[in-house]
Amino acid sequence: MLIVGRIGKPHGIRGEVTVEVRTDEPETRFAPGMVLSTVPGVKAAQPAPDAPGVLFRTPDTLTVESARRHQERLLVAFEGVLDRDVAEALRGTLLAVDSAEVAPPEDPEEFHDHQLVGLAVVTPTGERLGEVARIDHAPASDLLVLRRPEGHTALIPFVKAIVPEVDLAGGRVVVDPPGGLLDL
Repeated sequence: MLIVGRIGKPHGIRGEVTVEVRTDEPETRFAPGMVLSTVPGVKAAQPAPDAPGVLFRTPDTLTVESARRHQERLLVAFEGVLDRDVAEALRGTLLAVDSAEVAPPEDPEEFHDHQLVGLAVVTPTGERLGEVARIDHAPASDLLVLRRPEGHTALIPFVKAIVPEVDLAGGRVVVDPPGGLLDL
């Protein structure tokens, strides 16, 4: 699954929500009729807005009814989400698409997160440092979160000077970290 957004706070009283976009293609991912999966286990059951004592369960999928920009935010209306209370119950839910449906990037130097997660991380001499656990998208640059064999993690800036090679076919990422980077 490829995470494309996270539902934020409700907007207005008709069920629209803000969405924290986590994709480079929001126009495609949030087009009317697009069916998005909700990531299981991310959102705890909450009291239903109109039935005290009855738990609200986030549906497995949400279908985009409309999407628009408002003050640098994406506002999305989903089918069946008709009021503010139901929209509030969806707050924090992660939205995803099946990664098999996502075309690979055209640029050979660009990668989707799901392509990198799980790859072995090695030095230029072949020393195994661990594996890519996830990608953090920081303001300055993306960061590879390296899961070390000892169990702790390290952050590696995903820049050409430190990550000279990504070999998807070989299942590895070559990193040339400056001294002390992995000790932080």
